[in-house]
Amino acid sequence: MISRRRRRHKAKDVELDITSFMNLMVILVPVLLLGMVFSQVRILNLQLPINSNTDSQQENEVKKNLELIINENNFELNYPEGVLLKSFPKKDEEYDFSLLSTYLQDLKLTFQQNNIDKNEITILLAPSVNYQTLVSAMDTVRSFKAVVAANLVDAELFPFISLGDAPITDLTQSIPSEGAD
Repeated sequence: MISRRRRRHKAKDVELDITSFMNLMVILVPVLLLGMVFSQVRILNLQLPINSNTDSQQENEVKKNLELIINENNFELNYPEGVLLKSFPKKDEEYDFSLLSTYLQDLKLTFQQNNIDKNEITILLAPSVNYQTLVSAMDTVRSFKAVVAANLVDAELFPFISLGDAPITDLTQSIPSEGAD
């Protein structure tokens, strides 16, 4: 009888070859990092509107605040407060931020020529104005792109911004309520 012997083979220590995996990681990590969208957090400094009932002297003086009222149909620029300076109607159902910026640049130049140091503006919003319109308006009134020494820089317009609610127009007040005879 032939006996069968089982021979035990000693298991060899197997090394794991990870060079191809490391090569993949060397390429994949930079590609993923370059593909990430880096979000920028911007902090906008806002000021509260000036209280009109602070002093009796201020009540007697004409307020010299620059106001931008954003309605459903247009921008209205007031200076002094409550006195219409210019109206910017919507163009093709969009607000005309470039026309507003051009006018504000001319206004800032006029202020500087008349030695008026005006750096603040109040933006008053109608309830139906969306958030993106507000942000675009704030960017427009804060600064504009200018070329200085062959470089494109942000030139300052009215960096100190206050926010408030737009005044209610007479048109909305005269609408009769339902059931009125």
